[in-house]
Amino acid sequence: MAVRTLEIAIAGYGSAGQAAAILLARDGHRVTVFERAATPMPVGAGLLLQPTGLAVLDEMGLLSEALMFGAPVRRLLGDTPDGRQVLDMRYTDLDRRLFGLGMQRAALFDLLHAARPDEAIVKFGAEIDRIDSDDGRLITVEGVRHGPFDLILIADGAASRLRQVLAPHRLNQPYPWGALWCLVALDDWPQHDVLRQRYRSSSRMIGLLPVGIRRDDPVPRLSFFWSLPAGDFQSWRARGLPAWRRELDELWPEAATVFAGLPGEPDGFAQASYRDTVLGDWHRGRVCAIGDAAHAMSPQLGQGVNMALLDALAMREALRAETTVAAALAHFVRIRRRHIGVYHFWSRWLTPLFQSDRHWLARLRDALFPRLGRWPGSRSLSLALLTGRQQGLIARRPLSTQVLLALSEHQRRNGHHRPQGNA
Repeated sequence: MAVRTLEIAIAGYGSAGQAAAILLARDGHRVTVFERAATPMPVGAGLLLQPTGLAVLDEMGLLSEALMFGAPVRRLLGDTPDGRQVLDMRYTDLDRRLFGLGMQRAALFDLLHAARPDEAIVKFGAEIDRIDSDDGRLITVEGVRHGPFDLILIADGAASRLRQVLAPHRLNQPYPWGALWCLVALDDWPQHDVLRQRYRSSSRMIGLLPVGIRRDDPVPRLSFFWSLPAGDFQSWRARGLPAWRRELDELWPEAATVFAGLPGEPDGFAQASYRDTVLGDWHRGRVCAIGDAAHAMSPQLGQGVNMALLDALAMREALRAETTVAAALAHFVRIRRRHIGVYHFWSRWLTPLFQSDRHWLARLRDALFPRLGRWPGSRSLSLALLTGRQQGLIARRPLSTQVLLALSEHQRRNGHHRPQGNA
């Protein structure tokens, strides 16, 4: 039982759009992707693929190649300048075979782009202005009409304009805090399999994530992250990099050699802003939102790309399971809504503990988190959230034996059986 072969349009060529194009075209649907950028170009520096996202890549036949380019991450360690440990989570405490995979956004983009079947057509430089949901057509900013399509997927990211066709939304607002990102050489940084974070209260956060290599760049990289209010981007530029670099060295002197490799100009850093979006309806008629366009959230739990990949897989499964588009979209929402809801909830509540001016929350965080981490129930929940597997209050998303064997074999071949990073 499955829907007939469909004419499918996808607006946006980020991770959600790329994965959906691959999976749906492989199932025989005629897929056309509309991307406003004139040339394919990923946005951002690095990302952390969790076991749930790796499972989708395995389903696509891309896991082994992703493991070639990415950097296994076995531990999340966060502390303060005075040495107080706030977070310490090891994947092996949940399952000795598990790890995350840090990747450069460009490496994942290239991987998915190369896997796109010829049957999935991508029209670059095609910016969609609006969607006519009644007759299934997309209209570009130049007024060109495309379609009709049987199914239209909105995948134009967290700042989506096209999701307005699904309004009213339950929530759609920017987060007050954003971030600066860049890539820097790993060099002799010893914690090559650890996502390291350094906090000062809730108003300063630095992150260093190993993200591996690219096909055209064999130098292992770290993704550098600096949190700041979204309204402070211009004042950060005006302040000048020397003063800011002195602050970095003061906050985290152990990472001074890494900071020495940071760009010398403000334009070398990417600026990221975030949104909190909860749709009232994920779909209407033949139109459905996926990825960040459907459920943008704070990056605090690092789940954006994993949720995008899971959305694409769920859409394929829904179209396979039902005989009509309407039934398939309802099926898709049933599959995804509860999982997404869990991460919206925890992201919304955890973000102010790390990105806000509420310093009393940081004091509470620093006092409670180490204790909570020693409680088995709390630790199990934290690890399930980290790995992308928490589906409700109790339910956990299963991982296939095939994926677990692939991750275990990768660790065996590379000589890693335990977390390698030291505090």
